[in-house]
Amino acid sequence: MDDEIINRVAKSSIETIDLKTFKGSREKILFDLKENLSHGYVLKEKEFRGFIKKMNWESYSNRSVALTCSVDAIIPSWAYMLVISKLEGHAEKVVIGNLEDLEKSIYMEKINSFDFSVYKDKKVVIKGCSDLTFVNSIYVEITKKLLPFADSIMYGEPCSTVPIYKKKKNR
Repeated sequence: MDDEIINRVAKSSIETIDLKTFKGSREKILFDLKENLSHGYVLKEKEFRGFIKKMNWESYSNRSVALTCSVDAIIPSWAYMLVISKLEGHAEKVVIGNLEDLEKSIYMEKINSFDFSVYKDKKVVIKGCSDLTFVNSIYVEITKKLLPFADSIMYGEPCSTVPIYKKKKNR
């Protein structure tokens, strides 16, 4: 009996890009300036500089840091600058914002440093179904990077795709 089931998806020449490929592996930490506010809304320079001086900056080594103030307070620019000057040389990456901003920045950085020419003249599927809240930004960025190279771009899973782009053949 020749009713052997053949996995045509596995045998196809379609390349799959999984968003997880671009996820950073470093620990992500939130550095919240609210802990240094007097009465919950004022940053006092003398006390803040004392905190900065006593802080163990080594604890941020090889980590990614989101620098923010999670309460409604006016934080002078020099406060962010001072923290970043101390994190420099320790933290792998520092962004102003929350942990989601940090994660998005890491994804974008990894996408922008990836060599998409490996997909030259290939059929590419960008895997769907992500739980990232900023996923559309990631899909758009990957698509922009693939356009000069890929023969075709699809969205979804190799067994069920939505066509996005097909390179016009020169006749």
